[in-house]
Amino acid sequence: MDSKPSSSEVSFEFPTLFRIYKDGRTERLMGTETVPPSTDPTTGVQSKDIVLSPQSGLSARIFLPKLPDPTRKLPLLIFIHGGAFVIESPYSPLYHNHVSLLASEANVVALSVHYRRAPEHPLPVAFEDSWDAVQWAAAHSNRNGPEAWLNDRVDFDRVFIGGDSAGATLTHHVVRQAGLYGLSGTRIVGMILFHPFFVNDKPGKLLEVIYPTCEGSDDARVWPGKDPKLGEIGCGRVLVFVAEKDFLRDRGRAYYEALKKSGYGGVVEIVESEGEGHVFHLFNPSCDKAVDLVRKVVFFINQD
Repeated sequence: MDSKPSSSEVSFEFPTLFRIYKDGRTERLMGTETVPPSTDPTTGVQSKDIVLSPQSGLSARIFLPKLPDPTRKLPLLIFIHGGAFVIESPYSPLYHNHVSLLASEANVVALSVHYRRAPEHPLPVAFEDSWDAVQWAAAHSNRNGPEAWLNDRVDFDRVFIGGDSAGATLTHHVVRQAGLYGLSGTRIVGMILFHPFFVNDKPGKLLEVIYPTCEGSDDARVWPGKDPKLGEIGCGRVLVFVAEKDFLRDRGRAYYEALKKSGYGGVVEIVESEGEGHVFHLFNPSCDKAVDLVRKVVFFINQD
């Protein structure tokens, strides 16, 4: 009996998300749909796609809200999407709509980062790309960077960094980097973690496949709870969202508790959405709890 050709043999499958074939191909099972940049007919938010690094392919979608005063400087929200480090992008309908909504409601310029994804680019590439994107944005603080919307419209004393799930893990990493190494010309006011994906006791099969050099639960990039420098993150305020029915809820709570005990000198807040699951706000943005979540983000950004 002939064996199946190698191209159809699966070496690893993460149910509903992706599979890797023995010939090296990756098939994403969801999160591949994209929408073009546009001007939202309801809110007037404009978006466009930009390349941050031609060498690596690092790119982003940037959003500009409609405001009556074109000279007004706005906060910057750098957003890092989730999807298990493997699926989704700033160009997917879920994230395009979510970041556009945040730009409109909070009156921020939003930079939604398209990092290189695993498994084609194993971790820690996504961590490196995310930090490169933050540094690229910060370089506009001298007002002569390559992107006019950042040069002309952003107040670099009011920068926020946020992300959901795996993107929240990446968000913590870049804010930690900023705390340890600085970010010239830029003040990160706050960090927003939506349902963060952190490791607890052991990495699990997913990270074994997409992050083969992971140092286990002692790796500060995936589990910051044991990081001796956790309290040195480079922002003054932290907002952590968890959801009652999310399998990652306890990890988000553990992060919140670890940060409070770390000697961190800023303000940390946690908000739990009762009866909801992982990143529910992306899939049902008009439900009352998703609206409330966005309202809390808007207050967090605009309270100072």
